Amino acid sequence: MHLIKVSEHSSLGHRTWIHPQCMISGRKTVIMTVAIHWFRNGLRLHDNPALIEAHNNAEKLLTLYIFDETTFNPKWYGYNPMRFLLESLIDLNKNLSLVGGRLYILRGNPVNIFKIIKEKIGLNFITFEQDCDHIGRARDEKVKAFCDENGVKYIEKVSHTLWNPKTIIEKNGGTPPFTFKQFQNIANQIGHPPIPVGNLDWLSAVFEELPASMLDEFKILNNPTPETFGIYPEVPENLTSPYRWYGGETRALEQLKERLEYEREAFVNGFYLPNQVNPDLLSPPSSLSAALRYGCLSIRKFHWELSKLFIKQFEGDLLPQYSVTSQLIWRDYFYTMSINNKHFGQMEDNPACISIPWNDIKIPENKKMLECWKSGKTGYPFIDAGMRQLMQEGWVHHVVRNSLASFLTRGDLWISWVEGLNHFMKYLLDADFSVCAGNWIWVSSSTFEQLLDCPLCVCPVSYGLRLDPSGEYIKRYIPELKNMPAQYLYEPWKCPESVQKQVGCIIGKDYPNRIVDHTIASRGNRKKMLALRVSMTNENVVPHCCPSDREEVQKFMYLPDECIQQLLPLENSDGEAYEFYKCH
Repeated sequence: MHLIKVSEHSSLGHRTWIHPQCMISGRKTVIMTVAIHWFRNGLRLHDNPALIEAHNNAEKLLTLYIFDETTFNPKWYGYNPMRFLLESLIDLNKNLSLVGGRLYILRGNPVNIFKIIKEKIGLNFITFEQDCDHIGRARDEKVKAFCDENGVKYIEKVSHTLWNPKTIIEKNGGTPPFTFKQFQNIANQIGHPPIPVGNLDWLSAVFEELPASMLDEFKILNNPTPETFGIYPEVPENLTSPYRWYGGETRALEQLKERLEYEREAFVNGFYLPNQVNPDLLSPPSSLSAALRYGCLSIRKFHWELSKLFIKQFEGDLLPQYSVTSQLIWRDYFYTMSINNKHFGQMEDNPACISIPWNDIKIPENKKMLECWKSGKTGYPFIDAGMRQLMQEGWVHHVVRNSLASFLTRGDLWISWVEGLNHFMKYLLDADFSVCAGNWIWVSSSTFEQLLDCPLCVCPVSYGLRLDPSGEYIKRYIPELKNMPAQYLYEPWKCPESVQKQVGCIIGKDYPNRIVDHTIASRGNRKKMLALRVSMTNENVVPHCCPSDREEVQKFMYLPDECIQQLLPLENSDGEAYEFYKCH
């Protein structure tokens, strides 16, 4: 549809258009400019600069969410993440309806949808939030090309991260920082993240509506559920689970208030990052990671609310915030690592990690090991509890994830971190590609950094015991072991047969035997790591994602001091380290 401009309002950037066929007999029908705000990750109304741009640059606003047939595959989604996403969309639609709007949830190709809207209604602007995922960026480039070819303006705003990842890379000389401390230094040079933008003036918003004929053509979804997409629960609803995750901005803002109070109490007691200092595996989680992943909560709002809380409590300035908000900054670090790296989720051609000869999962024995890990049947109760919680609830604590990742990779099974990434991406509520892949690269020690070579740091027995001495976490998710005596709960293979019969849990029948001996497997894997490190010393190794120092390793992996003390001195040569481990 070709429109003729008849007036322009420069103060607001508004333009009025008429259809040429409407100028018959001196009559004209005024057609108002239309902007689409295309929701993707930022599923919220607060602190949404792209949404505000849509309102400010046109007289009528249309809000959409599109299940893109080229980038969305139901097979990639587990039940819990899909339910959380759909609840977030339904909540967003409810909040829009309160201000006179509506969220159209559609299925199809975004370019085709925008093309039809332009032809039948008119389209002047498309606004959206920057997507750091390479799949999303490829989709966005096609939309930008459509806009350029059809006289539609587009506005892309950065609001899913604290800083613009591209600015970090530019400030770092054109390459991403490969350690977290290096990232922090660059971020300090740039300055504090932008403050959240104000809310849109909803009283002045005029919403566009799609005609019924277009809704049928676009396969509109009304109150969809996972079953709409053929996605069903992998396991029966866990009636004993203490927590059910709910998606949406409304719940996210309620949780933010609860979390800030939790942080305030921690400040009063003299410590930061309470989730890491005192990991609690049994209480309802206080994490907002799922809300941040889908943008139900603004990362910048969280950062600045936490900062203001710290300042109010201690009457300080913002400098200490880089320790208080470090968990949020880690997220930005991984986004920056991935934004220009389309291979970030794989080993081959990925400059963020080294290509390692992991065990071939095409070999039946290795494939069986992987399946045991996925299903929570490794025979190590702490590992199995974590994997079963993941499947039941879609979430596990950060420190448990570290143990699960290490067990699959360098710790025990010697299976590629890519297999773990794919599993987590499907079932974790907060599985944001960049952050999830970055954590797997880091924790699996895919660069075989000496800083992560502690023999005890990821033992599936001692690590679990330190986190959950009573074993209540295990009993919650592995009911087969609920009557197992405490002294055998973490090592049930040591339980006498007579006691197994007494408690009604026969190892190898009611609960599986351990699939590997951790002591033997971890010792063999460390030798492999050391040998590979020695072989790499004579090569020009590309820059890669790696720990900054021992302190960072200790905090990230939640390691005790005695574990850190067992790390080999940094002055030891690789040859000496290899000889040391051959004798131990």
